[in-house]
Amino acid sequence: MKLYDTKARRLMAFEPVTEGEVSIYVCGPTVQSEPHIGHLRSALVYDLFTRWFEANGKKVTLIRNVTDIDDKVLEKAQETKTPWWQLAHTNELLFASDYRKLMIRDPSYEPRATGHIPQMLSLISLLIERGHAYQALDGSGSVYFDVRSLPSYGSLTNQPIDEIEVEGIGSGKKQPQDFALWKAAKKTEPDTAKWDSDYGPGRPGWHIECSAMATHYLGAQFDIHGGGLDLRFPHHENELAQSSAAGHGFAKYWVHNGLVNIAGQKMSKSLNNSVYSKELFSLAEPQVVRYYLMSAHYRSVLDFAPEVLEEAKTALERIYGFLERAERELELTRFQELELEINLPEDFVSEMNEDLNIPAALAVIHEAVRSGNTHLDEQRLSEASQQRSQLYKMLEIIGLAPNQWLVGSSLEHQALDLLIKALIAERNAAREAKDYARADAIRDSLIQAGIELSDASNQTHWSLS
Repeated sequence: MKLYDTKARRLMAFEPVTEGEVSIYVCGPTVQSEPHIGHLRSALVYDLFTRWFEANGKKVTLIRNVTDIDDKVLEKAQETKTPWWQLAHTNELLFASDYRKLMIRDPSYEPRATGHIPQMLSLISLLIERGHAYQALDGSGSVYFDVRSLPSYGSLTNQPIDEIEVEGIGSGKKQPQDFALWKAAKKTEPDTAKWDSDYGPGRPGWHIECSAMATHYLGAQFDIHGGGLDLRFPHHENELAQSSAAGHGFAKYWVHNGLVNIAGQKMSKSLNNSVYSKELFSLAEPQVVRYYLMSAHYRSVLDFAPEVLEEAKTALERIYGFLERAERELELTRFQELELEINLPEDFVSEMNEDLNIPAALAVIHEAVRSGNTHLDEQRLSEASQQRSQLYKMLEIIGLAPNQWLVGSSLEHQALDLLIKALIAERNAAREAKDYARADAIRDSLIQAGIELSDASNQTHWSLS
């Protein structure tokens, strides 16, 4: 498999640190607010990576953290007059609910920043010991990373130190580019948002949180560090710096997913054009949203407008329509069972191995639908059965197989199937009795309801028109 490594700025052959295993750390949400479309897309990207690695026999350990203590969380809590921990927990539950709706599987571990303060303080202590960090010069109790102590600083985003955007001047810094590892407690912040340390009460900086959690769960070196493109700087640049300075190999590959545009404009708080998950789910079923979110290559910009969900719905209905038709027409034949050991199409495997090219893999899926329908039209049942089995296997890998979704929808289909089959039986009886007016009336009523009948030599099938 090939991955685009952001640090190397090119496609690279993926070679895991440990043969047969894949270790992934993904920056999860900062839970100061409810989830939006960008959060869902990012989580889905790494769910798809995990599924594909597992389909290739790899044992995957996926860590997706929750940043539950941060400047943004405290600011939002103050603004809403809500305890910060309550705000964080409430939003964390919303994220978890949305992940489940989209069939995004749970990570191996989902650590909260607040549960790993000792690991962060240990890493800070090591950086001071190695000469890469220092206590604030103003005696405030903060601790900063000395960017000039690390010659490779800026290597992720290819920026010279003097041209780097300053994170905040700060009176206790040696130079403006230095960033906080530990933030001294402020009188304006609640006592519950501070922890004791050798430097005085305070809380961790954002960047040290992920470095500490990643190495705690995955070790000093692991395979992939992922996250949104907006995290490359300063967050990931600073993670890489402090982990390298600690002597850790850290991430072998850096992978970043693209951002979301709303009707051609970048989604941002300043433009007030954010699309939140509750709006997405009010416009379309979760499996349609999942299809839409994977419809652009993960490194590309994903554009949103309400009509794209209609397009995704139509595409998904075309896929499911073939599967339903194949199930009906292969019933009571020697091809009615799925071939569980069937090989994936070579084109699908090739596209998935080319930096997880899901849009191209979806094109392979739609070609399978087209050719499968042709095989059914021409009564080539063996070939139609093979296409159906391959299609199911491809859909299972990307999390869109019908049997992976909620039971409720399949129960609705079963009920509809029973009703329509009863009408078909009544129509067949009318035809045998030469009551053609009744038979035609049943057929016409089904057509008006959007049900199309197809008379084969030995049975009648139905489909949504």
